[in-house]
Order: sequence, then C-alpha cells, then structure tokens
Amino acid sequence: MPDAGPSGLQFPFPDAPSEGEAIEVADGILWIRLPLPMALDHVNVFALDDGDSWTLIDTGFYSKRGVRIWDRLRDGPLAGKPISRVLVTHHHPDHVGMAGHFQARDGVELLTSRTAWLMARMLTLDDQSRPLPETLAFWRSAGMDPEIYAERQNERPFNFADMVHPMPLGFTRLVEGQQITIGGRTWTIRMGNGHAPEHVTLWSDDVVIGGDQLISTISPNLGVYATEPEADPVSDWLVSCERLLTFANDRQLVLPGHKLPFQGLPFRLEQLIQNHHGALKRLETYLANPCTAHDCFAPLFKRPIRAGEYGLALVESVAHLNHLFRVGRATRTKRADGAWLYQAAS
Repeated sequence: MPDAGPSGLQFPFPDAPSEGEAIEVADGILWIRLPLPMALDHVNVFALDDGDSWTLIDTGFYSKRGVRIWDRLRDGPLAGKPISRVLVTHHHPDHVGMAGHFQARDGVELLTSRTAWLMARMLTLDDQSRPLPETLAFWRSAGMDPEIYAERQNERPFNFADMVHPMPLGFTRLVEGQQITIGGRTWTIRMGNGHAPEHVTLWSDDVVIGGDQLISTISPNLGVYATEPEADPVSDWLVSCERLLTFANDRQLVLPGHKLPFQGLPFRLEQLIQNHHGALKRLETYLANPCTAHDCFAPLFKRPIRAGEYGLALVESVAHLNHLFRVGRATRTKRADGAWLYQAAS
C-alpha cells in the first residue's frame, strides 16, 4: 500500500551493501542485503558480533544462490567466525528460508516466537501440486478476476518449501517482554501482529531491529488467506503500531527487514497507523455500491495493480473489507457465484 513521503525520517546509511558485502551500522552490528526474485528485490539481514561467534537476524530465501552468498559472507565480512545462533523475526520465506540450512549444517540454535516456528514448520510440510479446493473457494469468495482464476486453478502454486529449507525439530521460544543479550547489547522482545502473527522485534537503548513490522517507506502487506478467511489482520496491525509507539523515540536507529535503516520511529508509526485509517475511510466511501474484494483495488492502492502484484493486492483488499465488516462499518451478502459483496453500513 502506498504511503506518504518520508518527511520526518532520517536515513543515516543511504547506500545499501553490495551482494556479499556488509556495512557496520552500529558497534558490532553488520547490515547485509540479500536478493529476492520479486518486485521487492531484497531483504535485509543483520549479523551481531557475539565475540567468538555471530548471531544472525533473519536469513533470506533458501536457494543455491543463497548458499553461495552466505559462503562468501562467512569468508568475507564474517571473518571466518562461526554462526552460533539464528533469530527469525517471523515465518515468511524471505526471513526464515535459510534457518533450517544453518541448523542442519552448523547446529545453530534457532530463536523465534512459537507461532512463527509452528507456521514455518507446518508450511514446509504442505506441498501442493495444484491449489486446494479451499483455496479455490476463497479466491471465488474474493471475486478473483475470472481470467486469472482460470489460469491459476490449473497451475502449481507457490509452495513454502520452494524457498525454505526443511526445518529440523527444536527451537528456542521468544516471548513478549523477554530480555536477551546479543552482540553485547541487552534487547527487549516486543511482539507485533498483522503482517505476521507473533512477529519478533528487538529493542535496545539506541537500536531497534524491526523486521517487517517497522519499515520506512512501504507498508507491509496485511493479507487474509484461505487458512483463516475471516481473519482481521488490520485490527492486529493497528493495535501493534499503537502499542509499539509507546516505546519509540527519535534517537533509535531502526534496522528494518526491507529498505534503508532509519531514524524517526514515532513519526513512522503514526504514519503507518494513519495510512490504514485513510485506506479504510476511502474504502468505506467506495462501498456506496456493492463490491467484491477484486473491485476495491482503486480506493485502497490508488494506482494500477500489475499482474505480479495481483495476489498480494487481493488478500490485502479482503483484509480491509473483513475489518470494516467486523467493526460494523460494512455489510456483506454472498453472490450466486460465491463471491462476497460488501456495502457500507447505513
């Protein structure tokens, strides 16, 4: 979803590290950028110096290229020191993808939230050759474009295991309010929700590791899927942003999962909150006439949606409509073809 401009934000490190390189962004903290084969073409990961070893925060996709890049990083910026721990902020493939590889190869300790581990472990075991009937029903309920539906119903869908290494049993659970020492700093664990359940963020006196919960110039996708079609991640997101705002100050250097490190976290959290309130108001006005989720791209995104973005746009549209329905600002009726039609409540 588009955001307002970055006024009120500062970017102390305007140049991202090249592939296989790293930039020290704080004492003992290296910023590493890994490639992604999609429109958002990178993910940020961080290596924290524990003296005789490293702790990684997130890992990138698992692929032959990813393994080669990490081998270069081990011999280069990581100076040959072993990786002893991997902390995963949330279960999405660009963050957890290599975790199982490091566990199997190096015997590292994996730290994450219980929900993130369970989701990742479950999804790596869910291999589908064609979309499941429940997924097809969900797409129809969202009013998916008929041409896209006809194409996708016969295609092999993206499988989590395509980009995530098998995950061995065993992890160390992180919980809200827990304190943990990494890289010579004491961090407090604070959980976010909305983009991913039990998303780990880490807060020290001067540095915040934000994953996808805290990003400077894009708003993370808030999506609803066939796994939980009545979910309301927009409510989860707004509650998380309001709560995290109470811990934010302008001095903190935020290390995000994508885009550039930044300062100005209170401004950014307010911006993230208002971004979705604004989208909900535009959507409510648009629902003067009945609409499916597919019909609602214009008020939500304010720009054309390309084919490669269609899936993410559809699940985010469902999320905002679910929210309006849950809080009584919209009603819905089911069309003969199974699509939900939403309309603003009178």
